[in-house]
Amino acid sequence: WFSELGNKDVAIAGGKGASLAEMYNNKFPVPPGFIITAEAYRYLIEKSGIRDKIKNILDNLDIEDTDALNEASKKIKKLIENADIPKDLEDPILEAYEILDVNKHNITKAGAGAIDILKTGHEPPFVAVRSSATTEDLAEASFAGQQETFLNVKGNKELLKKIKGCFASLFTARAIYYRQKKGFAHEQSYLAVVIQRMVNSDKSGVIFSKNPVSKKDSIVIEAVWGLGEGIVSGQIKPDNYVVDSDLEHFKILDMKVPIKKIAIVRDSSGRNIIVKLTGEKGERQVLSSYEIKRLAQYAKKLEEHYRKPQDIEFAI
Repeated sequence: WFSELGNKDVAIAGGKGASLAEMYNNKFPVPPGFIITAEAYRYLIEKSGIRDKIKNILDNLDIEDTDALNEASKKIKKLIENADIPKDLEDPILEAYEILDVNKHNITKAGAGAIDILKTGHEPPFVAVRSSATTEDLAEASFAGQQETFLNVKGNKELLKKIKGCFASLFTARAIYYRQKKGFAHEQSYLAVVIQRMVNSDKSGVIFSKNPVSKKDSIVIEAVWGLGEGIVSGQIKPDNYVVDSDLEHFKILDMKVPIKKIAIVRDSSGRNIIVKLTGEKGERQVLSSYEIKRLAQYAKKLEEHYRKPQDIEFAI
């Protein structure tokens, strides 16, 4: 659980998992979640008997041969996606998913009967299933964006499928190539998976605690309606707010509010769909002054906590 981990636990939870746990335990508003550890990935590979098959494919691969690289990636991903998750791994994963909505701290105190009551008649929550590599976000190499994340996942079957999808994404052609070029041994690159309560975003975006363009002492916030996927994928031109870093005297230095024609939102079945925005909403500023100020304060706090500039995702 996030409550049991912290920033030092990259080997267990991967970079993303360790950082989420760190924020959760320092009272930042992070949706609750748990981590399927790097050890669990290793266990799956061993128990299902595919470790040697993966090694064999990689040992005989010339990464400069694009066709061969793509073919190898496809084969390895299929092996992982078709592997059976061992029962002694599957059971605790599904149990944790069932009680994700309930405070973990209270559960440890509750008897078995109470847990059963909490579970009954309980609609499974929508979660994000997020890859968290043990080699990600290092000073000398960035694996950012190379592994999969699945949004709005719901139900046991889907959850287990998407977890394997994350594990398999450790072997995208791009990731295999990058690791080899950077001198990371494939068999020592592991992946943890973060299972995190999904925020049904009304608005979302990214914050840079230090202006990445001008390098001046200012905080940059970008925001869109709906899910942040629109910014990351480049489909939507976001609002852009530049805030003076001196938050004692809150001041918006610059603001751009382009017309936003679409938003990515979740429909009732959990799919991410693109909706057209009406003229009035599309032209409107996404964040209020109060929200801009609060987000700037969080950016400042996170920068102080980590003692270096941060880029942050947020959802409201």
